[in-house]
Amino acid sequence: MTHMCMSLDGFVAGPDDDPGELFDWYWVGDVEVPSARPDMTFQVDADSAAVLRELTSGCGALVAGRRLFDITDGWGDEHPVGAPVVVVTHRPPPDDAAGPLPRTTFTGSVQEGIATAKEIAGDRDVTIASADIIQQALNLGLVDELCISQIPVLFGSGLRYFGELVGDHVMLDDPIVVPGVRALHLRYPVRR
Repeated sequence: MTHMCMSLDGFVAGPDDDPGELFDWYWVGDVEVPSARPDMTFQVDADSAAVLRELTSGCGALVAGRRLFDITDGWGDEHPVGAPVVVVTHRPPPDDAAGPLPRTTFTGSVQEGIATAKEIAGDRDVTIASADIIQQALNLGLVDELCISQIPVLFGSGLRYFGELVGDHVMLDDPIVVPGVRALHLRYPVRR
């Protein structure tokens, strides 16, 4: 599956990689949802809490691209969902990493990244959380479900959730819709 926060006009970050208001919904409610990091707890509305708990508790491995890995400094090898991270990259792991990265695996292709993540996740979900990797995985037919937390903001430009898709249209089934405070949570199964 995929999951990212997206502006109403389809962006996951501005031109400078800043997510801006896209993560505001994580801290605008009165329901506490702990993350896997002791220094981070989410405060969301009740409906968003159910969505967030399902996404995080079901995640057995997270797939990210090298750009996101570098921007986040590899989440300090402790992603907030608590799952191991598989990084798809054509560059070797960083030499200057602050210590070993036992919960991070580097692979050279999207296919290899998804296969590795499936092996790590076992019977739990694999979540793709990088726009470029999502686009490639969609083009390869490797995505079963698209999850979007749509935020009521217009960016106008930046990094798109869905960029250049190749081939035919990607058909989706009807959405599961959960309205939340500052986020509309959408889940679309991919039609096969």
